[in-house]
Amino acid sequence: MANDVSEAGQIGVVVCYALPGHVWQRELRLPEGATVENALAASGFSQAFPVVKPWESGVGVFGRAAEPQAKLADGDRVEIYRGLTFDPKESRRRRAEHRRAKTARNGRIRPAGLL
Repeated sequence: MANDVSEAGQIGVVVCYALPGHVWQRELRLPEGATVENALAASGFSQAFPVVKPWESGVGVFGRAAEPQAKLADGDRVEIYRGLTFDPKESRRRRAEHRRAKTARNGRIRPAGLL
C-alpha cells in the first residue's frame, strides 16, 4: 500500500474482513494520525455489514489486537475478526478422544493424558 509517490500528510491502509470463501477489503487514503476507528468509519464496513459489531469479536492491525484510538501508519492492514464458531479447547478434547478410540480399535490402549 505504501507508494513511492504518496500524498503529503496522507497514509494508505487496507481494511479487511475475512468470510468463508471470500474477503471483503477496502484500500483507503487517510490523513496522518488517523486511528483504527477512523479507518473503520471511512471503509463503509458498517454499511456493508450492518449486523456485524466489529469491536465485539475484535479488531487488529496485522494480527495484533488494536484499540479504537490506536494510531495507524502507512501500509497498515486493519483486520476485523469474526467470532469463533467452536471452542478450541473442546475441539482439542474431541480430537484426543477420537485418537484414543482409534488406537483402542487397533488393540493398543493409551492413558487419557497421552496422545
